[in-house]
Amino acid sequence: QVQLVESGGGLVQAGGSLRLSCAASGRTFSTYAVGWFRQAPGKEREFVAAITWSGGNTYDADSVKGRFTISRDNAKNTVYLQMNSLKPEDTAVYYCAADPTYWGKKRAGFSSWGQGIQVTVSS
Repeated sequence: QVQLVESGGGLVQAGGSLRLSCAASGRTFSTYAVGWFRQAPGKEREFVAAITWSGGNTYDADSVKGRFTISRDNAKNTVYLQMNSLKPEDTAVYYCAADPTYWGKKRAGFSSWGQGIQVTVSS
């Protein structure tokens, strides 16, 4: 397993942008697929985006398609989530997750999780 730490969250006005980072420990991180999930108060944790180990394939939830972009820099052991045109409904705790064999949108597929970081979008 790898250790994951999210950063880059905070408070932003609607229409603004934030870039989240997910930094990983471990020399094998470049072989892991990574996903971003989010959980708003009183709601289930939901899938946001995922990227394969090479970065060659990505998959976005319909709710963020065209606004959020997932990318990775394996040389830096980091995955990013660029969030543009933010809406109040994007307010949530955002988590990154990684797994060496699974790539998709199911929470149960990912074996390593970060602690999460708060993103708040004001109207």
